[in-house]
Amino acid sequence: MNLFPTIIPNSEWAPWYGIRTRANHERTTAAILEAKGYEQYLPSYKVRRRWSDRIVETILPLFPGYVFCRFDLLDRLLIVTTPGVVSILGFGNEPAAIPEEEIAAIETVLRSGMAAEPHPFLREGQRIRVNRGALEGLEGILIKKKSEWRLVISITLLQRSVTVEVDRDWITAAAS
Repeated sequence: MNLFPTIIPNSEWAPWYGIRTRANHERTTAAILEAKGYEQYLPSYKVRRRWSDRIVETILPLFPGYVFCRFDLLDRLLIVTTPGVVSILGFGNEPAAIPEEEIAAIETVLRSGMAAEPHPFLREGQRIRVNRGALEGLEGILIKKKSEWRLVISITLLQRSVTVEVDRDWITAAAS
């Protein structure tokens, strides 16, 4: 009879947290967290890279430098002492949970089989620049109308604006 049974974390009810890892240690960290009994999630995507003599298909993390993990905050020390872990994402010294819906949305996208790849974060209301297409070079404000992303161009003196639909792949944040 074992007087000191191994306690396996029950993370089914625990929230998701973002864990920052050392550079290129996402897979190792995820594997160690899983071996410790935690539910971890390392979303990844396939990319084709051209080498000098061939094309290689490789799998990369969708969020380089990050792994997601479900755990109880009481287990925080067990998480931060895991090899490869730099920190738990949060505000100040308090870890911040990631909404279940956001993780589920990433899982749904990856399960769909559609091509997914990292994209810079753009916030509605942010100043953007169009980098391709007929509107290349224009700058304005990004808004969302229904499911469409639109560029707002304004004439300040008239206090009037015009919007046009833009492809998210064609825009980046404008230089400040």
